[in-house]
Amino acid sequence: MNQMKVTKFWLGLEPMEVGTYSNVDPFVLQLIKEGVSLNTTGGVHKLKSGSDSEFEFSGSPTEKAILSWAVLELKMDMENLTKSCSILQVETFNSKKKRSGVLLRRNVDNQTISHWKGAAEMVLRMCSKYHDGFGISKDLDNETMLKFERIIQGMAASSLRCIALAYTKVTDEELEVEGDMNKMVVKDNGLTLLGLVGIKDPCRPGVKTTVEACQHAGVNVKMITGDNVFTAKAIAFECGILQPNQDTDETVVEGEQFRNFTHEERLAKVEKISVMARSSPFDKLLMVQCLKQKGHVVAVTGDGTNDAPALKEADIGLSMGIQGTEVAKESSDIVILDDNFASIVTVINWGRCVYNNIQKFIQFQLTVNVAALVINFVAAVSAGEVPLTAVQLLWVNLIMDTLGALALATEKPTKDLMDKEPVGRTKPLITNIMWRNLLSQALYQIVILLTLQFKGESIFGVTSKVNDTLIFNTFVLCQVFNEFNARKLEKKNVFEGIFKSKLFLGIVGVTLVLQVVMVEFLKKFANTERLNWREWIVCIGFAAVSWPIGFVVKFIPVSDKPLLDFLNFRKRY
Repeated sequence: MNQMKVTKFWLGLEPMEVGTYSNVDPFVLQLIKEGVSLNTTGGVHKLKSGSDSEFEFSGSPTEKAILSWAVLELKMDMENLTKSCSILQVETFNSKKKRSGVLLRRNVDNQTISHWKGAAEMVLRMCSKYHDGFGISKDLDNETMLKFERIIQGMAASSLRCIALAYTKVTDEELEVEGDMNKMVVKDNGLTLLGLVGIKDPCRPGVKTTVEACQHAGVNVKMITGDNVFTAKAIAFECGILQPNQDTDETVVEGEQFRNFTHEERLAKVEKISVMARSSPFDKLLMVQCLKQKGHVVAVTGDGTNDAPALKEADIGLSMGIQGTEVAKESSDIVILDDNFASIVTVINWGRCVYNNIQKFIQFQLTVNVAALVINFVAAVSAGEVPLTAVQLLWVNLIMDTLGALALATEKPTKDLMDKEPVGRTKPLITNIMWRNLLSQALYQIVILLTLQFKGESIFGVTSKVNDTLIFNTFVLCQVFNEFNARKLEKKNVFEGIFKSKLFLGIVGVTLVLQVVMVEFLKKFANTERLNWREWIVCIGFAAVSWPIGFVVKFIPVSDKPLLDFLNFRKRY
């Protein structure tokens, strides 16, 4: 939710409850405030009276959480602390070391102090002492170190991000060894641990349902985080990325471990990995590259500048609209405006809907083109004249291309789209199911219209002009009825949700009205003759047969193997 809040604080080996910070030794409390206020990239701004909140905090979610805790709980005055010290050197946070430091000199006593803040287990390794609640400095021996490690693991297992605060005094002799001001470094050994801060970032409501929806749709969700392995596991279990009682030996790795695999090992293990902890931006990029090499279509979410390489490398880059940096947004393909993972399900659903609608239109369009081409070609070769004139074919193209595209391409997403497996990058756009549907309809139309062409006059006792009009009218009405078949490529019930598609029904109505006008009123323009009500019924009857044909052919099973593979086109070329 990016609403981080400090929920636990350990001073030495004792947890501190909210409201008991006044019992902490003033010397230790002052050091904690000093470390928080000066070793930060965030800021605290006092608001004018009358505002809902007295303070406004800026910076990353982690920085804001620690600053708000220090100001509201420890009563830290950041402005006075900043004025009371001079900063000599700063070591900014980086994703590899997972810590930041500052070297400062107090104006009051001219004492030089080095403050560190960062990932608890990493800062702990730099410490040789710790303070208890009474301000007594104690040695950090192996046994005590193990106790602190268990505390960190316990906080991480509760989905808390664990941050350690530590300091050390720097003597004038040590400063002189470092040389001039530009070469000064922040002392990072022999530190004294001040405390452990546990930050909770609650999962968004419904995130587990969203992850399950992705998994049900065949989308494998992987979490890549800078948190330690225990926090990462706890969050992954909470979100549903990892299942209860799941063996995590192969599904959870650390970034350094993944980085140190050989290329062959990475390719062998990358599909099984669900969680990567303590990762760097390079690890994220490496995973994207491995997954793409395995033939997967990869989408990556990110909000920071460091995520830019992975966002660019991915097939689909998704950046955050609220927390995302401009660099991340520029590197991505899609910006999620509400920063909500649930929006990714909407993206997937709409993406599949657009793809499905394109397939519907292609199937519908190919049926029209195959039927029209074969009818005119056979008639021209055998009789020397074509039943469908240039104007009529233009009219068919107009209503089928423009109105047909509007009708089929504007269908909204349905829940059943998320029941399908994703379409692979090598899968053909025209599937075997589409070939089955379009060839059956085109064959029926060819048979009916060629029968009318050669036997229509004798069967119905009409003139040649009326017979040509019957062929034209039946052909157009066949397309109108087949438009309903094209709504569902696989489902037998093509009328499901028909009344929700008001635009579709409106376009079908407009097409029928325009066809009546063409036949009955634009005789010279369209080269047609008026039809009586019996002839209209015959045309509608022939066209309506496409519905039962569409229903029956869907019982015919088709192979998943693409048609071109059967024809060996790929091998040949």
